[in-house]
Amino acid sequence: MAKVKEVSFYSEGLKLSGLLYEPDDLKPGERRPTVICCHGYTGMKDVYMLPVPERLAKHGYVAMAFDHRGFGKSEGVVARLMPPEQVEDIRNAVTFMTTISSVDTDQIALYGTSFGGGNVVIATATDDRVCCVVSVVPVANGLRWMKSLRKHWEWLKFLKVLAEDRVQRVLTGKSRRVDVTELMPGDPHSRQVIQEKVKAAEKYTEGYPLENAEATMRHIPEDYVHLIAPRPILFIHTERDGLVPIDECYSMFGKASEPKKMVSIPDADHYDVYEFVNPPVFEIVMREAVAWYDTHLKQAKSKVTPAKVA
Repeated sequence: MAKVKEVSFYSEGLKLSGLLYEPDDLKPGERRPTVICCHGYTGMKDVYMLPVPERLAKHGYVAMAFDHRGFGKSEGVVARLMPPEQVEDIRNAVTFMTTISSVDTDQIALYGTSFGGGNVVIATATDDRVCCVVSVVPVANGLRWMKSLRKHWEWLKFLKVLAEDRVQRVLTGKSRRVDVTELMPGDPHSRQVIQEKVKAAEKYTEGYPLENAEATMRHIPEDYVHLIAPRPILFIHTERDGLVPIDECYSMFGKASEPKKMVSIPDADHYDVYEFVNPPVFEIVMREAVAWYDTHLKQAKSKVTPAKVA
């Protein structure tokens, strides 16, 4: 078990909500290696992420999962996703964790899934306070990813819709809101999970702004990944991923420098990395992630370099 408490911190003036997990055997005054866990595109921390920090705490780590601005209990324009803002939220989460008495500030790592898997790459690349990172089923190039989800004629139609929305935002100050599946139409498995699992917990009943898609297309984590070295990065991807193709991960892995590792999980879909969808696959992800942190995060003190916070 783990001790869990609600926490909050500010990112560019907005109050963000999180849950802090501490190991049961934490002694007074003791500081532990720490992992910050970052959610994906739909912004469902409470649905997707909480088993991850809970598991990490069982293995002796302090861990936190938080809602980006506009998602969950955090302040901000509801369901508005601007990737540079989310990266800034992560860096501010790092700063917040340095104020927690149980956190060893020389041993902080990141964990991100799906869109968060790309966000943590940029956050790590631009903040040397992060010692190592685990990126699970990540988006490496937002434009390539969004295009991969559509047939060519659908892509051309979608570009027209985005252009019309760009005009509307300039004239009215508002972006048209749509169902999340209009932004990221996925394979049958992804659609089933979204319909049966995610919609049941839907908080964003007015939909997601179309401007999210345009911002996503400018988001290219693979352009940053080479800056992470010599800090270690672990990639995990599912081979049958119909929402974020495994080629996204191969591309990012190919541009990363050592030390690096990629784990591919056969016969598994995108959402299978989450416990509430596929517990056995989740166990594989956690086993690999914990082993990575045990090897690289706990040894990080001797490898700390001067910060180059961007």
